[in-house]
Amino acid sequence: MPIMLRFLTAGESHGQALVVTVDGMPAGLELDIDALNEQLRRRQGGYGRGRRMAIESDRAEILAGVRQGRTTGAPVAFLIRNRDWVNWQQTMCVEREMPEGASGTRRAEVTRPRPGHADLAGAIKYGHDDIRDVLERASARETAARVAAGSLARQLLARFGIRIASHVSMIGDVALPDGRTVSFAEAAAISDEAPLRCADAAVQQRMMAAIDRARDAGDTLGGVFEVIATGVSPGLGSYVQWDRKLDGRLGQALMCIHAIKAVGIGIGPEAALRPGSRVHDEILPPAADTGLPVRPTNNAGGLEGGVTNGEDIRVSGFMKPISTLMKPLRSVDLATMTPQPAAIERSDVCAVPAAAVVGEAMVAFVLADAFLEKFGGDSIGEIERHYASTAEEVRRRFSKRATPA
Repeated sequence: MPIMLRFLTAGESHGQALVVTVDGMPAGLELDIDALNEQLRRRQGGYGRGRRMAIESDRAEILAGVRQGRTTGAPVAFLIRNRDWVNWQQTMCVEREMPEGASGTRRAEVTRPRPGHADLAGAIKYGHDDIRDVLERASARETAARVAAGSLARQLLARFGIRIASHVSMIGDVALPDGRTVSFAEAAAISDEAPLRCADAAVQQRMMAAIDRARDAGDTLGGVFEVIATGVSPGLGSYVQWDRKLDGRLGQALMCIHAIKAVGIGIGPEAALRPGSRVHDEILPPAADTGLPVRPTNNAGGLEGGVTNGEDIRVSGFMKPISTLMKPLRSVDLATMTPQPAAIERSDVCAVPAAAVVGEAMVAFVLADAFLEKFGGDSIGEIERHYASTAEEVRRRFSKRATPA
């Protein structure tokens, strides 16, 4: 499968900055840096976040690939500075010898891995004695760079009428009622100031109470979020090879987000519990306004056979509780191999709303890649011509038999 769009990130949680390079962005896209930074701000919100969010105020600086407000077709590079770097220079300096005048304090080596984190597996893989070499890069701080990359992709999609929103449907065992489907309009209308970005205010209050109880107990909570994309053209992705199936690509994109342990498309795991008559979305004659066949339900989440069918894309991420507990679980000190409580790092009690924003970014990036695969070109103008031609052909095909639905 040719990769049309890709990104790479670099940086540590308490290092100087995060860096992200996006390759494959066509020329001529007008970049709204304020809108991009708004996505970074959204990632920092949500009830249950830790003290780090009070320190950082993320903003992306464009280093390359944009001239006079438009992409040039060259790789686009962003820099996101870590404001907390001033407190970590002695611990995170890149030089062999600590630079004169380095600020902050020298922190002790981390040798007690946290269950559920990359600490132990990473230390074994790379041979590190100080687990900080693992946790700094494995930290979810890296997702700020993904949100920057995803925001760029999001702006490309918006040029063609594709919009993305998300909502939180579960925190711990507190969830929206069974059968409650949140529409795109509902999700898009949720204020970013809403504590947990839940569509039901009463359920949201119960979720907040559950987070409070977990905090008081020195524990953490996970949950579920759903990302919805509307206006997605039919025909993105492919069924002809396993690695071109768009549902698989979206699943990988969400599974690679820190602490995500499962992904659902449409009704997700519920599809395994129902008979086929209550799972598959019936196909009715085309509507006069859109010219496309009508689907009265969208249990498939906008994807059939790995290909978009014109319905809203609906992808859910299932997030485990965060690994750092204020009342730590049992572990082993790797320096002495004696039983010890796991290390404690500054962390959140719950970060599901933030994970939802990261999920939006990753969905946007995968959809943009699939969109360029289908309608690709080196410039926005070329893509617009390809897109318009394909859309007209689809309308012409179905209008021959279209009757009002």
